[in-house]
Amino acid sequence: MKKIIETKNAPAPVGPYNQAIIHNGVLYASGQIAIVPATGELVLDSIEAETHQVMKNIQAILTEAGLTFEDILKCSVFVADMNMYSRINAVYATYFDEATAPARELVEVANLPKFVNIEISIIAAVK
Repeated sequence: MKKIIETKNAPAPVGPYNQAIIHNGVLYASGQIAIVPATGELVLDSIEAETHQVMKNIQAILTEAGLTFEDILKCSVFVADMNMYSRINAVYATYFDEATAPARELVEVANLPKFVNIEISIIAAVK
């Protein structure tokens, strides 16, 4: 059976999906963009600020599920411009211990929801 994870501390879904699902000891979180949950506004000041907001949204989902960044097994990172790779990586790295960082892919795509610059989805192990 699957368990739906929902928190007001992360952006509400804008379509027919949930923030996250737990099934068979694994959390699958939908892609997060830089929406501030309290206001619904996008953070687009810089790719660094945008990436931090995405990670804060992921953290809110993890917290609701009783997990931390250490429990993440895999991240899928989608970016609008691969030239931002090093700037994104600098922020992303602050959320993980290098020795235990999750598997990851980072790919450039033509467009993202609301025409943001970054979206990240995760898969995490449930304790």
